[in-house]
Amino acid sequence: MKFHKSNTPHHALTVGALLCLSVFPSSGLYAQTTSNDLKEIIVQSGRLEQKQFDAPASVYTIDADTLRNSGPQVNISDVLNRAPGVVALNRNNYAQDVQISIRGFGSRAAFGMRGIRLITDGIPASMPDGQGQASTVSMTSADRMEVLTGPLAQLYGNASGGVIQTFTREAGDKPEAQVSLYSGSFGLQRTDWQISQRSGNVGLVADYSTFSIDGYRANSSAERKQLNSVITVDAKPDTRFKFIVNIFDMPIANDPLGLTAAQLALDPSRAGTNAIERRTRKTVKQEQVGAVAEHRVNSDLKLQARIYGGTRSNLQYQATNAWTGLERRYEGFGLQANGKTSVLNGRAMNWVVGADIDHAQEQRQAGTASAGEKSGAPTRNELNEASNRDYFAQANWSLSERYTLTTGARQSEVTLKSRDDLPTPVDGSGSVTYKATSPVLGLTWHAQDNLNLYVNQGKGFETPTMVEAAYSRDSSNNFVEKFNPNLQASRSKHLEIGSKWLATPSTRIDAAWFQIDTTNEIVAALSSNGKTAYDNAAQTKRDGFELAIRNQHTSNWRSQASASVINATYQAGSASYSPPNGNSLPAIPKQQLFASVQWSEKGFAQAGQKPKMGLEAGLDVVYRSSMWANDLNTATSANYALAPSHTLLNARVRQRYQIGSARVEAFVGVDNLTDKDTVGSVIINQFSKQYFEPGLPRSWVIGVQSQIPL
Repeated sequence: MKFHKSNTPHHALTVGALLCLSVFPSSGLYAQTTSNDLKEIIVQSGRLEQKQFDAPASVYTIDADTLRNSGPQVNISDVLNRAPGVVALNRNNYAQDVQISIRGFGSRAAFGMRGIRLITDGIPASMPDGQGQASTVSMTSADRMEVLTGPLAQLYGNASGGVIQTFTREAGDKPEAQVSLYSGSFGLQRTDWQISQRSGNVGLVADYSTFSIDGYRANSSAERKQLNSVITVDAKPDTRFKFIVNIFDMPIANDPLGLTAAQLALDPSRAGTNAIERRTRKTVKQEQVGAVAEHRVNSDLKLQARIYGGTRSNLQYQATNAWTGLERRYEGFGLQANGKTSVLNGRAMNWVVGADIDHAQEQRQAGTASAGEKSGAPTRNELNEASNRDYFAQANWSLSERYTLTTGARQSEVTLKSRDDLPTPVDGSGSVTYKATSPVLGLTWHAQDNLNLYVNQGKGFETPTMVEAAYSRDSSNNFVEKFNPNLQASRSKHLEIGSKWLATPSTRIDAAWFQIDTTNEIVAALSSNGKTAYDNAAQTKRDGFELAIRNQHTSNWRSQASASVINATYQAGSASYSPPNGNSLPAIPKQQLFASVQWSEKGFAQAGQKPKMGLEAGLDVVYRSSMWANDLNTATSANYALAPSHTLLNARVRQRYQIGSARVEAFVGVDNLTDKDTVGSVIINQFSKQYFEPGLPRSWVIGVQSQIPL
């Protein structure tokens, strides 16, 4: 299979993508719901619960049926690609995790997640410094996911360019067991075992899953095991406790590294330079426990407390004959009060006040390696710490029947520290504290019962993560292994104008225009073989438009589409790192489109109900325009850094049976039906120009799932 460079301009949608948008003109913000649910779904609108239709923000919800229909449920990028404003790039490299960005925030991540807050069952899955790992999300037991973008996301504090929340399903009234088995291309094997039961006021959902794959590329095999368990206790009618246990174990994830443009064109299935010879790979183990308590004092006041803690071990072998490892411990707690009151002539106000205190510390070591094994004593040994102390408040005030005012603010203090336990020849110790106030102000005009218009603005900030502060650059652009206290926090100003329109009882259209101005943007200035040094750029500007449409044509047919256009560029200004004015930020495609049409033999079920028996089928179209892999936006043959645009067709077929008391579901999925050559993601500013991580060719997966009453 040959990879050909695309001459398609990166600012234009393909003809096929435009045709798809016209053929499937309807979609929705809640995948897999029916017309009765278009206005009623409750979401987190900032820190307050609210009907999604009335929320003055872009909130996208993905329900359980959509998660299950994605296939083996390993990568959250498989479902996030339908959320407008979200760029979900699958590296097909389990040593580095998927690459997720929201309105450009998080695009710089060399691995894991940056710039986006990740929350699972009310417990933060992002550290105080803003780094998180999407791989620890248990998709197999998730009931829904919510994606919040725009100014209201800033109320979650540091690195809240967007917020992704996942919620584990709750135990039903009747006990049941669920077993899922999947097999697919490139040696994919996936199993999932769940049990759900309720005894009196106590409910239990326990989910154990395994995953292994040989990989499309050389040196890309991986294995994972994960346990996710949630216990709910309704101690009293007005008091509930939730206990969460999550264990993630990845004993091996080989790292195929990136490819140069020449390597990609010759053979996209190959491993990058020195990956095989030096056995580049990673191992990860994470254990986390948490508890959430809710108590309703009266009909107008509810209290919530949460506490959590965990550990994470990480060991990585790099192509530079080096290794890095960390042992992390983290913990935190939060308190908040939600209330309702009447002000000024009895107008209703919903409000929330609260505090979050979090802490993480990790012992980071590094040393030399030989043939993929440690050799010699550690050359780096330091204790890194990150902590935050935040206070927040938000209020939604009904000014009249037609207007609602939203206001809020968050006061944040984030401290990063590093203690060098090998202070010779250079003492790399240091510390830095960042402080910020993030205000938000918005207004919603309920123009009609089926039309809401809103405007929102706010300020946000993002500190460097401990990983991003781990390396500096010298005057010769070489890595210096010492804490970098000179990195500044980026500051951003957000403006969003949006509309939500229920055009007919079965058609919903949401649109949003946004503008984001950022100073001291944190950028990847130098990246090579698992190491990345960061710097501040003077200014960046993002402006864009997002559209989401859904339609329930009949009980048997529905369609949905989402489109995003974003222009993200560097702006002129004085900074130690200054890409040319007007250059595009890397890893941010200017256009994206997701469109889907689905058919159900027996008709689609109402939200919250079990899917009906019979056959279901769906066809998805995913378009992504070209994107740059470096800040210089170079496209010369010696330094080709443009990942070309592509359009993918993905198909899904499911058949549900009732066999005695058991429900059985068979699944077949084929991705990239036309076998296109694609780039799945890019490694920004990679020093050896190994920018590209190939997408998969045509691939398939088959599966069977059974639900058995106990």
